[in-house]
Amino acid sequence: MAGVNRVKPNAPGLRRTMNKLFRFLLALGAVALLWVGFIQWRIATLPDEKLPPHDVGIVLGAALWQTTPSPALRERLDRAVELYQAGVIPRIIVSGGYDRADSLLTEAEGMRNYLVEKGVPGEAIYLENEARSTLQNMMFSQTIMREHGWSSAVIITHRYHAVRALDMARFLGYDSPSVSPMESNVLMMAWHKSRETLALTKWQWDKMRSVFGYRPVT
Repeated sequence: MAGVNRVKPNAPGLRRTMNKLFRFLLALGAVALLWVGFIQWRIATLPDEKLPPHDVGIVLGAALWQTTPSPALRERLDRAVELYQAGVIPRIIVSGGYDRADSLLTEAEGMRNYLVEKGVPGEAIYLENEARSTLQNMMFSQTIMREHGWSSAVIITHRYHAVRALDMARFLGYDSPSVSPMESNVLMMAWHKSRETLALTKWQWDKMRSVFGYRPVT
């Protein structure tokens, strides 16, 4: 059409831009894969070693089925019973608030009932009834420890969850915390490990931001 100037696209410039974008996305994907691999390596290599006596064990909560611990939560509680019977821990903090708005018991109450059924004396069990997250598990359990003058703790949870819980304990100033991680025979681990990768990534980001005054969301 006469009088209209058609501007030809700068094909070489567009190709260079697309190549740069492709290389950037490729590098970003490689970094993400390395990070995921690093997290999974940390989970897989977390040692489950023989523990010396500690002041207390802390069982991190998971879902209740009505008033009964879910199969996954029973795995954590059974480990706590083993440590109690072996003399590694003379007392146990069970940590977890209401799982849902319509829950009849807190996670801690359901865990306490299960432990008593397994032969742990009620006076050896301390309830932390408020926590709704792993960070709150560790914060509120630390408060109970300070109130009773206890210094050494064993964190009791599944292996996929233990790396983040242990790192949070160290961040909060626990005195050389230990962990007793376990595998699960009932959980779909591909899902939980994927979810934990995201959770641990967010936690590391929150920790970095805390240097500049950010307070991790509890």
